[in-house]
Amino acid sequence: MSAENSPNNSLSNINKIETVEDLEKEDTLIKHVDITIVESEKRANGTLHVRDHHTVYLIDLKVTDPDYKLVQTKISTIWRRYTDFENIHDYLLQAAPFVVIPPLPEKRVLYAWRKSDTTDPEFIERRRAGLENFLLRVASHPRLCFDSHFINFLQREHNWKDWIMDNGYLLQAENKLKSLSVSIRLKKPDPEIESIKNYGRQLEANLGNFLYTRSKIMEKNYALCKLHANYGKLFSEWSVIEKEMGDGLQKAGHYFDSIADSIESVAEDEEQLADQLKEYMFYAAALQHVCVNHESIQRDLEYANEVLNNRMAERERAAAGKSGLMSRLFGSTDPDIVRDTNTRALDARIIEDRQFMERRAKDLVLYSKIAKVEIEYFQKQKDKDLHESLVGFINLQIKAAKKNLHAWTQIKECLQNMP
Repeated sequence: MSAENSPNNSLSNINKIETVEDLEKEDTLIKHVDITIVESEKRANGTLHVRDHHTVYLIDLKVTDPDYKLVQTKISTIWRRYTDFENIHDYLLQAAPFVVIPPLPEKRVLYAWRKSDTTDPEFIERRRAGLENFLLRVASHPRLCFDSHFINFLQREHNWKDWIMDNGYLLQAENKLKSLSVSIRLKKPDPEIESIKNYGRQLEANLGNFLYTRSKIMEKNYALCKLHANYGKLFSEWSVIEKEMGDGLQKAGHYFDSIADSIESVAEDEEQLADQLKEYMFYAAALQHVCVNHESIQRDLEYANEVLNNRMAERERAAAGKSGLMSRLFGSTDPDIVRDTNTRALDARIIEDRQFMERRAKDLVLYSKIAKVEIEYFQKQKDKDLHESLVGFINLQIKAAKKNLHAWTQIKECLQNMP
């Protein structure tokens, strides 16, 4: 696919998409290929320091459509570091500013309920799953999936980001992120964009609070369940000195051990659900990014309008021959030839200013149109995914509670059946 069809040029190419339904009908890469990250591997950075290493992830790409010609080979595998994923993610942020870009998984451990770091095998496995999910999200998005650089990322070993580097996209992305971090003050903010941005902030805060609360509860539940192993040991030792009650005490001890052991699988399942919620916490930041991009264009438009008004006022003064400070103080006028030269130069700049303002106005209208569809697309996806994640979280708690209730019921029967 050529660069002309990449998202960076898509403001002019995808105007035909009017609704979310139109977007969902578009072809996507995931309909033609399977993408998985099959394994991770720790590699040394070439130094003698024991801890100086990094993790790489093996992307496996298989073409499922025999007639598909976009990818170079039917099967390809390639290793990528997390920083490579960051590069393609940052490129997409710059290339498609109107899209709620799928987020990467956490770079460092967030909302942990027990001590953990990025070298833990469990964390690396969860990151592997999160990176795979990122690829699937991008490959499923009609406006992102056919980007030539994303496809090169999936297939080319070394030169996939050369074009991005040569054209300064990553530097542009870095500079833009820095500029967008500064609060934008608009004269007339768009109420709808303001509402969406505030919603993104609230969603991010609510999910963060949920994950924090969950981590604290999980920490206490884990410790509590593990304490039941003490009951198991106690009843097992007790059974040794009891002749008639020995079997009942021994069985009860086993059920206490099962309560202690059951928390491991619950914790593992909860981590997967927590990662799903973290994804949408990061998605909330991406939603705000789309809004800030809109504000940036609007800020340019307001500034262009201000420049034009100032230029037109300057032109009026020049036409009267009073463009200088001394002439304004003493009322003198410039010679006709000077006045004509100044006004002609200002007329040319006014035309340029007006053309620039008209272009930015069109950009804002088009950006608003495309972003609105993208935000609706995201909201629809978010409602479905968060609903499933929250229901799954509750079902997991119910399942764990039922399992423990069953163990306590068995303990009760063991004690009741003793002679």
